[in-house]
Parts: sequence; C-alpha cells; structure tokens
Amino acid sequence: MAEKSKEKGKPTEKPKAEKPTAGKPPTPAEKPTAPAEKPVEAPPVEKPKEKAKKPPKVRKPEKRMHTRYKIDEQGLTLTRLRPYCERCGPGYFMADHGDRYSCGHCGFTRYKRA
Repeated sequence: MAEKSKEKGKPTEKPKAEKPTAGKPPTPAEKPTAPAEKPVEAPPVEKPKEKAKKPPKVRKPEKRMHTRYKIDEQGLTLTRLRPYCERCGPGYFMADHGDRYSCGHCGFTRYKRA
C-alpha cells in the first residue's frame, strides 16, 4: 500500500518535527548505535579419547547346601558347620565372619569368644 501512495504523490507518514534537546539526556531512540560485534568463536573442542573397556566381572561360584553340613564317613550322621540364628530358628544359618557370626535374614550378630 505504501508503494501505491508514493506513486500517487501522497505521503503516508508525516515527518516528525525535531525538538531541541538542550540539557536533556538523549532518549534511547536518539542514541547512536554501534555496529553489532561478531561473537567470538570458541576454539574447537577436542573429543575425549575412548576409554579402555573394562573386563567383564567374573562371578564367584555359589556355595551349595553341601558346604553347610559335614557328613561322616559312614553316611549316618550330619554335623552342622555353622550355628542357626537364635531369633529366626532352624533353617537360617549364620554367616561366619572370622570374629563373629551374623544372620543375613534378621541381622542378629553373635561374637565369638577370644
């Protein structure tokens, strides 16, 4: 539309009259603007070298039920190698930690005598 009105000779906008700015600070529209500076490019980032792959974890073989009992030579009697838990009752063996026995089910700990 503005192009059509210019062709006809009619101005679309009126020019603003400049006011004297003596003693007044310049408004943001009147301040001269500096050309925009280009942002400083960062140096290229080097990718970290690939780490050596860790060897797969080797699982210990599980201890079976035969490690908790000792069978005599004739096969007539069984001997428990570790005590049962006093709280949980028969069926819950306590773990042997050198200076103490501890139950994995309830957490009960019984210390060995020195």
